[in-house]
Amino acid sequence: MSNTDSFIDEVTEEVRRDQLFQYLRRYGWIAVLVVLLLVGGTAWNEWRKAQSRAEAQARGDAMLAAIQQDAPEARAEALLEIETEGAALAVNNLLAAADLQEAGDLQGALDALGAVSADSDVPPVYRDLAALKAAMIDGGAQDIDSRRAALSGLAQPGAPFRMVALEQLALLDVEQGNSQAAIDQFGAIAVDAEATRGLRDRALQMIVALGGEIGDLALPGGQ
Repeated sequence: MSNTDSFIDEVTEEVRRDQLFQYLRRYGWIAVLVVLLLVGGTAWNEWRKAQSRAEAQARGDAMLAAIQQDAPEARAEALLEIETEGAALAVNNLLAAADLQEAGDLQGALDALGAVSADSDVPPVYRDLAALKAAMIDGGAQDIDSRRAALSGLAQPGAPFRMVALEQLALLDVEQGNSQAAIDQFGAIAVDAEATRGLRDRALQMIVALGGEIGDLALPGGQ
């Protein structure tokens, strides 16, 4: 390589360095800002995760302390005082409703379950379960027509608690003295492919108890 070529290369390299320094002086703050944003975002995410873990642990401790109360009224009161949302709210209120029902406060149980079934932030399966539990509460706290309407909605094809809702509808017929309607409903349950063995056995027992015949039922699997 000639001295001339070497000189040109050195000059070119120097020009490149000068351009690089100019770019850094002009746009270097952008790179610094990006780094700060990345670091800050990571720190924020870690802080939020730590906060979420701490809140979940606090709720868990509060629920554990609540269910350790001796009296059902005390358990329910302690559970309902815990600030929750979503699935945690559903579990909390379902437990509280069971305690309130045990204590004889049927309206309180219905209110706790209603708060779950009406909350759009709660997963659908929990809303359906709360509605089912509410429809199963009798004792004069709600009329049979309202319970039947709720159960009919839960007994639609594809609903997660369809078979249990159908059984409850049959029991409402028994409660109202509609023996033949109950026998027909229990018969439909017994031959339904989705019915569990336990549910099918209960349906058959109810048919016999109500004076119906089970010999002609086309039971799944030839049972």
